[in-house]
Amino acid sequence: MLSTLMVVLPIFALILAGWLVRRIGLLSAHATTELNRFVVYLALPALLFDVMAHTRWDEIWQPGFIAVFGLSSLAVFGLTVLIRRRRLPLADAAIDGLNAGYPNTGFMGFPLALVALGRDALAPTTIAAIMTVCVVFAAAIVLIEIGLQGRARGGTLVRKVAGSLVRNPLLVAPALGALVPAAGLAVPLPAETFLKLLGGAASPCALVGLGLFLAQGRARPEGDRSAAALLVGLKLAVHPVLAWLLARFVFDLPPLLLHDAVLMAALPTGTGPFMLAEHYRREAAVTARVVLVSTILSVLTVSGYLAAIR
Repeated sequence: MLSTLMVVLPIFALILAGWLVRRIGLLSAHATTELNRFVVYLALPALLFDVMAHTRWDEIWQPGFIAVFGLSSLAVFGLTVLIRRRRLPLADAAIDGLNAGYPNTGFMGFPLALVALGRDALAPTTIAAIMTVCVVFAAAIVLIEIGLQGRARGGTLVRKVAGSLVRNPLLVAPALGALVPAAGLAVPLPAETFLKLLGGAASPCALVGLGLFLAQGRARPEGDRSAAALLVGLKLAVHPVLAWLLARFVFDLPPLLLHDAVLMAALPTGTGPFMLAEHYRREAAVTARVVLVSTILSVLTVSGYLAAIR
């Protein structure tokens, strides 16, 4: 449990920093939106481009692991969208789907995998991070755009959604980054330094922004609690159990890949759903609560799984 707590502690510290600067008045109520715009339009695209530009697919080609993690994440995402669609518009249901199927692989996955499973687990962890930010995240953006263009029909809907997607930096950046290794090119050193510096700000700024949002002290409807409980349960219980079932009984992964897939699926909700909720001006109260509560509870659930496999 101590190793898990040490990994989670910086996340709490960044959220607390955002909460404090808002409560004492150093940053205004507009800071959450502006900080999130910086993440969405600059920091996160730089990070996604950098990740894809340095990905050598021949080194991380693990089809079984890709199938287990991808199918479990997308299945939980899709199931959640179907459940929440009964009460919410498609755009909001897609964000809730991300709440349940978007593990914090980038910020927590790598240190936890290194501590628990060793350096051999870093390659599959990289796969999980790429699939989380490029596949699951992209699926949510597509559904959000479809939901926001809901009044359009047929060809008009396709054109509007496609136009929105090709202008979205969170989709354009990784697509352009993937062209770099595909063309046999390398990122020049000054550009790489720029990407590292800018991309490194994505997670810290998103977590500070979450703290700013939590400090606003808005009233929360009673239904928010039950919705957050459902999403936290899907994230911390259903997602890892489904990953274990697929890894054990369908794809028969070796122990290292099996445990890494389950560990990545068991991680709490990352900041991606909160960034999208703020970016698209959707209600972010449930998302903020899911990120915070799932992170707190993951100290117990992840530690319990690590104790079991040892």
